[in-house]
Amino acid sequence: MFANYHTHTSRCQHATGEEKAYVEQAIQNGMKILGFSDHCPWIFPDSYRSPIRMRPEELDDYFHSLTSLKREYADDITIYIGLEAEYVPEMMPAQQQLLKDYPMDYMILGEHFLYPEQKGIYTSRPTKEETELEYYVNLVIEAMETGQYLYVAHPDLFHFIGDHAIYEKHFRRLCVYLKEKEIPIEINMLGWKDRRHYPNAKFLQIAQAVGNTAIIGCDAHAPEALNDTTSQEECRKLAAKYQLPLIETLPGLGVQK
Repeated sequence: MFANYHTHTSRCQHATGEEKAYVEQAIQNGMKILGFSDHCPWIFPDSYRSPIRMRPEELDDYFHSLTSLKREYADDITIYIGLEAEYVPEMMPAQQQLLKDYPMDYMILGEHFLYPEQKGIYTSRPTKEETELEYYVNLVIEAMETGQYLYVAHPDLFHFIGDHAIYEKHFRRLCVYLKEKEIPIEINMLGWKDRRHYPNAKFLQIAQAVGNTAIIGCDAHAPEALNDTTSQEECRKLAAKYQLPLIETLPGLGVQK
């Protein structure tokens, strides 16, 4: 695997291991590019404290630690510093203010919630509600239109278990949009390894029909995930099965000399 842009740290409260161990595992696996994209903190309006993301006060250490590793391992691997974040329209001004002074290389969109997290509508729980699926797709498209995110992490995270025609109608709209914008779909390695509902065969069939490209995202929550060659190969087989050309690097985030 040449590059991975979907990597977490223990600050998100559900990943393990030191950042240095992630870097060394990536090097051991022959990677040339490693992007860290931990779960972005939010300024919640009601003193809610998230159990699944880093806290705002941890951003300084996040960027300081990864910048130091970027320098330390510059001869061995290119390290990029990013974040995985939701798009929540009413909370975006506060998020942008929080992040404006940090040297961010990129962001990826991970739309885990339809509304602010504390309201609790998690997109991975099963639903038959078409209005929720439609809103999810609308949010993802609106988010990508901002130009803030380079690609969509696990776009098939939304777990719609209703009528297939409804699933196809809305996810086809998303796939067509992503193709027009030349944004790859992510084949999520963690989802495959844990036998989750994604990567989703129905979604991949739609992407095949539309003609999308794909990128493999480790979604690493432990250092050893970056050296999981079995899961990497299985995700490559999925891309081949559904005739999705794989891209290895994201625009502007190639190997730095």
